[in-house]
Amino acid sequence: MGTQAVPVEITEPLIHDSEKITTVEPNDDCGPIPEWKDQITIRGLVVSALLGSLFCIITHKLNLTVGIIPSLNVAAGLLGFFFVKSWTGLLSQLGFSVRPFTRQENTVIQTCVVACYGLAFSGGFGSYLIAMNEKTYNLIGPDYPGNRAEDVINPGLGWMTGFLFIVSFLGLFSLVPLRKVMVMDYKLTYPSGTATAMLINSFHTNTGAELAGKQVRCLGKYLSISLVWSCFKWFFSGIGDSCGFDNFPTLGLTLFKNTFYFDFSPTYVGCGLICPHIVNCSVLVGAIISWGLLWPFISQHAGDWYPSDLGSNDFKGLYGYKVFIAISLILGDGIYNLVKIIAITIKEMCNASSRQSNLPVVVDAAVDEESSKLQLEQKRRDGIFLKDGIPTWFAASGYVALVAISTAVMPMIFPPLKWYLVLGSYVIAPALAFCNSYGTGLTDWSLASTYGKIGLFMIASLVGSNGGVIAGLAACGVMMSIVSTAADLMQDFKTGYLTLSSAKSMFWSQFVGTAMGCVIAPLTFWLFWTAFDIGDPDGPYKAPYAVIFREMAILGIEGFSELPKHCLAMCYGFFVAALVINLLRDVTPAKVSQFIPIPMAMAVPFYIGAYFAIDMFVGTVILFVWERVNRKSSEDYSGAVASGLICGDGIWTVPSAILSILRVNPPICMYFGPSLSS
Repeated sequence: MGTQAVPVEITEPLIHDSEKITTVEPNDDCGPIPEWKDQITIRGLVVSALLGSLFCIITHKLNLTVGIIPSLNVAAGLLGFFFVKSWTGLLSQLGFSVRPFTRQENTVIQTCVVACYGLAFSGGFGSYLIAMNEKTYNLIGPDYPGNRAEDVINPGLGWMTGFLFIVSFLGLFSLVPLRKVMVMDYKLTYPSGTATAMLINSFHTNTGAELAGKQVRCLGKYLSISLVWSCFKWFFSGIGDSCGFDNFPTLGLTLFKNTFYFDFSPTYVGCGLICPHIVNCSVLVGAIISWGLLWPFISQHAGDWYPSDLGSNDFKGLYGYKVFIAISLILGDGIYNLVKIIAITIKEMCNASSRQSNLPVVVDAAVDEESSKLQLEQKRRDGIFLKDGIPTWFAASGYVALVAISTAVMPMIFPPLKWYLVLGSYVIAPALAFCNSYGTGLTDWSLASTYGKIGLFMIASLVGSNGGVIAGLAACGVMMSIVSTAADLMQDFKTGYLTLSSAKSMFWSQFVGTAMGCVIAPLTFWLFWTAFDIGDPDGPYKAPYAVIFREMAILGIEGFSELPKHCLAMCYGFFVAALVINLLRDVTPAKVSQFIPIPMAMAVPFYIGAYFAIDMFVGTVILFVWERVNRKSSEDYSGAVASGLICGDGIWTVPSAILSILRVNPPICMYFGPSLSS
């Protein structure tokens, strides 16, 4: 999603394999290009709202369980194409005259859906917003230094919706004037945006439409299987968190105690099918290092390194090692990649300026027919992209107006975050948004969460112990929202450029999708919040990044204090290890680096557990075998199978939540324990 997305700090290139998408160029005879207003349709917006709601639910579920969000762009494109094609086909059969479904309308739907469900991630529902609540405060402990009872704001539908409305649109206006520079002058690739464009272009060819129909049927088949299986599992899950297939000791009871078991989750298997092999293997390596070696080793020193009578969630015990070592890996990976992307950005900008200043005076007039055709196509794209521009004065005045509103309102929602800190954040935000957008265009890595953590540490340390936790977490949200939305918009401009869509329709579809997300994301989160026990470290909805983000804010104020014995030394070791591993990945040849694990992916199971690593590894083994047996089939259908598994399990979340709200419990508790000797 350009989004990804990733609270997870798994970045976009790790969760979206753009090489699997067939590249199909639009033909010159693809028909007249609709005006930008005709590219945004009522039917398109209705489909966008439906798919946005579904993908918000899926994103929340992943956010609140393991924190890994795979790219759902392929599913959004496929389902958008399927719904509108089905609608137009039905109306045509009934004798109604319908407007043709164009690649431009398809692009608008895709943009709208991704903007909507992107807010379920960047809105902080699994990270900085939920880190403010009372449960996270109690989990860390009332007597923990820097963890004050005053720094608690519990989730509320009203204030969360208001917060999203005042911060989510700023990124849209911050870089609009630079769209020509980024897309046409620098010719940045934006791999995810390009892959999405090629996918949409392929739908609107005869062979592509036929393949898309098969992919949709495949997605529907596995969605149904996943939905029925999730419903079946529910009947055996009993009351509490120790029953059912989610607690099936598939590898034996000893390994089960260390969270090594397959829990039959279609969602995580689907994630394993979408994520590249190196990500899935990195997660498994992280699980083996932490739950297979490190935590059992540290547990043997209970009573020496930390008191042996502490609870399982006490930060002065083993829990402290889990959280802080995970944080050190995440920060090490984030800082390395931030420095790397900035260095690449500066180098490429210098190269671009030198190329422009050394243009040849005379060019060869002899151009073959193929080159001439490509030049005409390029000229056509440029003309359409520049035709319906967004005036600079509109973008500037929109940004200034939103800054004024946000500067006034943010201190009302978060009193410790003073107006001048908000204003200062907005002054430097466009520069950071440019860095992130440029870096995303070069490498497909959106480092929104890293920029958010920088804002968190800076503001928390500036405000200090009197409200620094809330101020830091809120500042993290401001920074993440702006840099993430700006990068997403530039990805959308690239997609629009390649699908011959208007820049103005891209902007307004992103705007409408963001507005939808500001309403749909909090509402779907509220479904989870009221139905399930969010934040319970022993339950399915652990909200793992809530504790991590609150601890980061406290760290920004208090520094390292009250850590268990040797914990700080281990944190330094894993921080340096993250830097070294990343460096090795960059300096070694590709045939070697492809086998070196990714520290960010390794960090995820350190805190959560190993069970989802097993599920994702099962997914990657299935894909690996599939690729060896029939590579063409795997390239065409693996994304559809994965999306079906994820969507089916996601859909079951809604009736499951309703049953939970109505206090309807599963009838059977399937439980496993050691056999009793007579």
